[in-house]
Amino acid sequence: MSPRRSDSRERMISSAAVLLGEQGAGATSIDRVLAHSGAPRGSVYHHFPDGRAQLIDEAVVFAGDVMAARIAAAASAGDPVAAIDSFFALWRDRLAGSDFRAGCPIVAAAVAADDEGPRWADSAAVVFARWQETLAALFVAGGLPRTRGRRLATFVIGAVEGAVVMCRAERSLAPLDAAAAEIRDLLLHALPDRSEPPAEPGKGSRS
Repeated sequence: MSPRRSDSRERMISSAAVLLGEQGAGATSIDRVLAHSGAPRGSVYHHFPDGRAQLIDEAVVFAGDVMAARIAAAASAGDPVAAIDSFFALWRDRLAGSDFRAGCPIVAAAVAADDEGPRWADSAAVVFARWQETLAALFVAGGLPRTRGRRLATFVIGAVEGAVVMCRAERSLAPLDAAAAEIRDLLLHALPDRSEPPAEPGKGSRS
């Protein structure tokens, strides 16, 4: 059975987010999005009157929302260490499951070098700010001062994104695991009255 025409918009946005992460903004063309999503060509300008620029912009927002929801879900238990372990585990699964092709679509949009780049960079900045606020709130709830919580949230996001880039280059999870272990140690020392829980295998534990 062919996909319903009514869901072509969502499929195109999801495909654009995947292609952004794997290939970058420059290579995420309308043709590639259509081939990946299976959406009909006639739906492009019906759903995205501003064309590729709008499609990629909405893909950035979509990808940001998906990750924000994952962060919020992990944070809902109120355990900052477990939440960050979950954040790293998500990227570990994505990298391993894609044979190290998966990257962050938000980063791809932020560093886009073409004429549409500034528009996407603005959207990426909004996404990063949202992630930062979510993580900062978690750290503050765990006992850190607001300023320290925001700094630490920025550091965690930067460490994860940088580690993902290194993992793709090296085709290895080692950079991500190293970053996860160091951030886990940092949190355990920074959070007041924190006793270390047992680390799950492959989630930042240190030998």
